[in-house]
Amino acid sequence: MAHLDLAGVSADGRRLLLVGQQGEEFTLAITPALRAALRGETTRIGQLEIQMTSTLRPREIQTRIRAGETPEAVATAAQTTVEAIMPYVGPVLAEREHIAQRAQKSSVRRPVGDSGSGARVLGDAVATQLADNQTKLETVAWDAFRRDDGRWELTGTFETAARSGTARFTFDAPGNYVVADNDDARWLVGGLVAPSEQQHRDDLQQVRERRLAAVSDELPLGDDALDLVTDEESEVLVEEPTTRPSYDEPLRDTSVHADPDPEVSAAEAAAEASKHRRPVAKKRGRASVPSWDEIMFGGSGE
Repeated sequence: MAHLDLAGVSADGRRLLLVGQQGEEFTLAITPALRAALRGETTRIGQLEIQMTSTLRPREIQTRIRAGETPEAVATAAQTTVEAIMPYVGPVLAEREHIAQRAQKSSVRRPVGDSGSGARVLGDAVATQLADNQTKLETVAWDAFRRDDGRWELTGTFETAARSGTARFTFDAPGNYVVADNDDARWLVGGLVAPSEQQHRDDLQQVRERRLAAVSDELPLGDDALDLVTDEESEVLVEEPTTRPSYDEPLRDTSVHADPDPEVSAAEAAAEASKHRRPVAKKRGRASVPSWDEIMFGGSGE
């Protein structure tokens, strides 16, 4: 390795003038990296090199990687190599992996109308669904990236005999829960009903609705409906006239020809009329008004 000595600075101040052992003359451009090296700031040398060779700044590179772009795509956009941007890509890829693992331990928020009980952990729900399809959980390729709205999106690429696809979930980091965003995600957690089973449920629901509609058409509402049911279940009780027991002795001596007692005559007339009276038909469960002979002589009148 040749040794160079500093001979001076160029007239424009942009280059160093160097001289070799044999008197050779060299120049060295004064760049920010050279200044950083002279100050001992070795950690900034790589950043300065990227800024000089890349059309994207380090923060822009990390933002694009965090949003889900691959290192190859970002390197192409930056017009540089993957090796040149890896110092900034590595930490972000590790962050995405951490978020994906954390999301698998969060709970799955149930959709509106789901009557299921208990909280489900995403990883457990997926493992159960895959076990039913003879597939291991490790076969799912998980990843996470941050969307433009600042929320994280979790993806799980899977392949089974029954279904293959990429499940997409929205991961709420503060709330520690995920929400399924597509049918692949709902199937992966066991929440998507197969078409044949769904059709069967729909047919049963239609049958129930037709039966309810038929009952509603046949039965009126309100007090009329109650009267209708009561009239159908009740029986009309009409009995033949019954003979009431006679008294052993008359109320008044009839051998004596005298003016009859008006009160006794009225009682006798009521008793005679009751012999030919037909009981009024009544419905079970309703109170009846006592008749005249029941008030005068007591008894139920039946």
